[in-house]
Amino acid sequence: MPENKTKATDASIDAYIASRANVQQAADCQVLLALLERLTQQPPKMWGPSIVGFDSYRYTYDSGRSGEAPLAGFAIRGRELVVYLSCENDDEPLFARLGKHKMSKSCLYFKQLADLDMAVLEQLIVNSMQSVKRRYG
Repeated sequence: MPENKTKATDASIDAYIASRANVQQAADCQVLLALLERLTQQPPKMWGPSIVGFDSYRYTYDSGRSGEAPLAGFAIRGRELVVYLSCENDDEPLFARLGKHKMSKSCLYFKQLADLDMAVLEQLIVNSMQSVKRRYG
């Protein structure tokens, strides 16, 4: 089985943010760093070249593929920021209150934190971490 390419590294988070973020994104990244560190009680690490992750968990899929991933994290993707979430169906009402965003399977995309309700974002992140812990221990 191929090896997982996204692993924790010793790369500089500050250098990553400086190389990719505009002024607003850099400020938002600082808020996300503080929020996720508070919620996970873990310092951030770079995962691969472009994910800022906090804490970690081990997973094994039904296919037998296994690996390690950050419990919570974010990335800069062009003009948008992404927070990685593992969402449940009962999170749907929260997304209706979150603010201006797009959601894919596990990626919450937004242009700036000012567009979001921070209390709702925090609850979504907490719910996501709880969901991952229930699923993978």
